Amino acid sequence: MTTKINVLQVIPKLGYGGAETGCYDIAHFLPENDCGSFVATSGGELLKFVKKDKVKILKLPVNSKNPLLIILNTLALSIYIIFFKINIVHARSRAPAWSCYFASLLTGRIFVTTFHGTYNFRSKLKKIYNSVMLKAKLTIAGSNFIFSHINENYSEYLSKKKKLRVIFRGINVDYYNSKNISILKQEKLKHEWGLSSNKFTILLPGRLTYWKGQEKFIESLNILIEDYNFTNFQAIILGSDQGRKVYAKKLVNLVERYNLNKKIKFIQHCNEMPLAYSLADVVVSASIEPEAFGRVSVEAQSMGKPIVASNIGGSKETIINKKTGFLYKHDDPRELAKSLNTVIQLSPDELKSIGNEGRKNITKKFDVETMCQSNLKEYKKLIKN
Repeated sequence: MTTKINVLQVIPKLGYGGAETGCYDIAHFLPENDCGSFVATSGGELLKFVKKDKVKILKLPVNSKNPLLIILNTLALSIYIIFFKINIVHARSRAPAWSCYFASLLTGRIFVTTFHGTYNFRSKLKKIYNSVMLKAKLTIAGSNFIFSHINENYSEYLSKKKKLRVIFRGINVDYYNSKNISILKQEKLKHEWGLSSNKFTILLPGRLTYWKGQEKFIESLNILIEDYNFTNFQAIILGSDQGRKVYAKKLVNLVERYNLNKKIKFIQHCNEMPLAYSLADVVVSASIEPEAFGRVSVEAQSMGKPIVASNIGGSKETIINKKTGFLYKHDDPRELAKSLNTVIQLSPDELKSIGNEGRKNITKKFDVETMCQSNLKEYKKLIKN
């Protein structure tokens, strides 16, 4: 008799980030493949879209780093694991991973983690805190870059008994598909954002934080005007400051200093990201620190849009340089301006060709279905062994 696979994924918040959407996708994939699907989280915007008849939700403060709450979460998770006969506990962040680790030990369940970022450490204590992600039977790295980062920085926590495996993150290529875009919705959003139809549109998505490179992006647009004499453009910086008011104000001041007020628009949020991508002539990922995966680069390509991205982290693995997009030297606004000018000079046919190649690249390698199938395959192996 085959044991039914019941998977409990634990994530701090179920928002719109890469880790969260990956959790959401797998949570809904599992019931379609005769598996039980459970998610423990403190909340988040994506919760309202979860199909509650297929995915059971446990609300716990698993976003907290408070040691007392971690202990309480451990006890609550242990009871939940036993009651619902969970056999795989999959943690997607460090704070909940400690609760999951202890709960798995207490209940004798299989512990799995996904290493979603580089998790910087400046002290031995912080490194020990991060190391919980390597205490699992299986640690999943979301890219080759993360796989290398783990081997280079956490080799002392690896062993033959523990498996480290790359499973590329995936996106819903049916959702991120230009063919599904409504012209009426496009025109409506264009009007709401005050965009012109006859200007070259540059989109930079991502939350407002220094390492996403918004400052370098603004500088590059000033260089685009001064060095390349190109002025017929409009730029959208799309993302929430998430409480980083000082940084947001700094960006506004930079725009004013370069007299780009009429060129750059700050948009806090967009409910339909494919629609936002559809308005762009080119998409930019200007991160000055490595992206673990870089969803923007993948989503842009899936939408058939040329992507200009910094040559570090996950984007190096998802972009075929000069074929599906352009990689530039990170942290260098002049290089970014040069790459943008290259795209601007392309003919409509050349832009379309890059878009088509990008779409093919993503559907072949980074479809969410592939990611989900790979995760399920690993779950089955762990239970079998």
